Amino acid sequence: MGIDVRTHLDRIEDQGYTIVENAIDVDLIDALSDDLLRLEKELGIMPADNAFEGTHTVRIYNLLAHGRNFEQVPVHPAILPICEGVLDEGLLVSSLSSIAIGPDESPQPIHADDQIIPLPKPHPPTVCNTMWALTEFTEANGATRIIPGSHKAAESPDLLRQYDSIPAVMAKGSVLVWHGSLWHGGGANTTDSRRVGIAMNYCAGYIRQQENQQLGLPVATVRRFPPRLQQLVGYGIYLGLIGHIDKSVPSNLLLDATDDGHLLWDYATPPKD
Repeated sequence: MGIDVRTHLDRIEDQGYTIVENAIDVDLIDALSDDLLRLEKELGIMPADNAFEGTHTVRIYNLLAHGRNFEQVPVHPAILPICEGVLDEGLLVSSLSSIAIGPDESPQPIHADDQIIPLPKPHPPTVCNTMWALTEFTEANGATRIIPGSHKAAESPDLLRQYDSIPAVMAKGSVLVWHGSLWHGGGANTTDSRRVGIAMNYCAGYIRQQENQQLGLPVATVRRFPPRLQQLVGYGIYLGLIGHIDKSVPSNLLLDATDDGHLLWDYATPPKD
């Protein structure tokens, strides 16, 4: 489907978020949903015991290590260009996890995903996150609560306070994309069914990733990734400098790749006569 990237970027700049309606193919939604149920059983995943992760919410982390279907998520052509527009093309996969909010779950504390980064606010985006709706997201089943325009605030929310917010209602297969400074949180689930989403989170290439992709993903797994995904998980370099290994692109040393990325000083060296 054709995505009007500029329109979505304008919405994010103004309101802090956008919703890409019906962005994900039904077959991929079904495959991802099946994989999550399989992993939950195989790994014995249980809800956490804290209010932030949720005591009735099942979260599965480090999904790129758990199957090929998840490899389609970070590079999805309907979503990645928007996130590149918020950050830039040097962005990284910060984390890839699932969030299944079960019945009787309480609302998550309102927070900003970048609030532990010690920068004064407001600031240019350092984080751009997305929520893939693998089920319908409704106010009753725990749709993400958001505070439009809060990404422009001069502070981060107090996790112990309650704030007025609105639900990001969206159809199955849609994707919520937001600026990392946007105040938001998971909603309460008052239904008898789960609200299931995949949190595909990106950070700027100069920010440390939330999940350590280089240690969390087996090198053999990363070797089979397409080059763009290898870059996204951290085997490239940012703006010709950040992340190099002895003046070489990490993928060339660690993955036997042939990334032709140039280092910053290559551009600063005048050509020889």
